Amino acid sequence: MNIKKIISSAACIMLISAAGTVHAENSEITLDLNNDDKINVYDLIIAKRKGESSRLISLITDFLLGKNNDIPQQTEYPIDLSAVLEPKGTIHYGEGTFYGGGYEGGCAMLDPISKDDYWICAMNIEDYNNAQLAGAYIELTGELGSIKMFVSDLLPEGKKGDIDLYVDAFPLIAPAEKGRVNVSWKIIPLDSAANAPMSYKFKEGSSPFWCGVQVRNHRYPISKLEYLNENGEFIELPRRHYNYFESNKMGPGPYTFRITDIYGDVVVDKDIPMVLDEIVPGKAQFPL
Repeated sequence: MNIKKIISSAACIMLISAAGTVHAENSEITLDLNNDDKINVYDLIIAKRKGESSRLISLITDFLLGKNNDIPQQTEYPIDLSAVLEPKGTIHYGEGTFYGGGYEGGCAMLDPISKDDYWICAMNIEDYNNAQLAGAYIELTGELGSIKMFVSDLLPEGKKGDIDLYVDAFPLIAPAEKGRVNVSWKIIPLDSAANAPMSYKFKEGSSPFWCGVQVRNHRYPISKLEYLNENGEFIELPRRHYNYFESNKMGPGPYTFRITDIYGDVVVDKDIPMVLDEIVPGKAQFPL
C-alpha cells in the first residue's frame, strides 16, 4: 500500500499504515505477516496456520474482500483461495538421502526425463500430497550448497520435509559418506516453462468413455484441474496418486481446461485434443 486507509467498524476507527499496521484503541496489529510490504492472501494463510486470533484473521479477510465501503478490493488478480497451499518462497526443512531411481518409472509418471536437463528426487508422502507436488521444481540446500531438482517420485517412508536425491546429486549438497543430512528446500518456477506453455499427456487407453490426462511443463505445481462440460460448467477432475486426472464423463474432446496452481492462480486452456502416445501442447501458462 502507498496510502493510508481508514477502516470503520462498529467498535472503533482503525488506521492502516503503508507498512500494513493497524492502529486501533492505542494498539498496533500488523497485517503484513510475511513482511513483503503487501497485505494479501498469503498473510491470511499464515494467520490461520499460526493460530492467530480471530480478530486478526477477520481484519485481514475484511481487508482482502473489501467488506467495508472505505476499503477497495485488494486482490491484484483473481485467486482461488481454496487452492492456495502456501506463500511463494516458503522454506521447508527435513532430511536428505539418496537413491538410484526416478528417471524411469517414478510414481509421478513423468517419463521421459533427461539426465542432461534435471536432477530428480523423490518427495515424502505428506508433501507429495496425492501428487499435488508431482512435477514441482525445487531448490534444495545442504551443507555444501544448493541445487535445483525435479520431483518425479514418491518417498513413502519419509517424514514431512524429507527429500530423497538421485545418487549423483547428493555429493553436490553433502559428503556422500554421510548418507543422511539436514536440508532445506523451496518451490521455484520451472525453468522450461519460462518461454513455453503447459502441455498434456493422455493416458494409454483413454477414449470418449474414459479419459486420464496429465498436465506437464507447469510453472508451479497444480492444485486443481477442471474441464468445461456441455452445459458450460467447469467440473473438477479427481486426481490419482500417480499424477493423472481421470473421468468417464469428459467425452471425445477437444477440451477446455481450467487449471489452478498451488498459489491460487487460475488459467484456462482451450481446444486441447485427445491425442494418444504424444505430448499435446497447450497455450496457457501460470504467471510468475
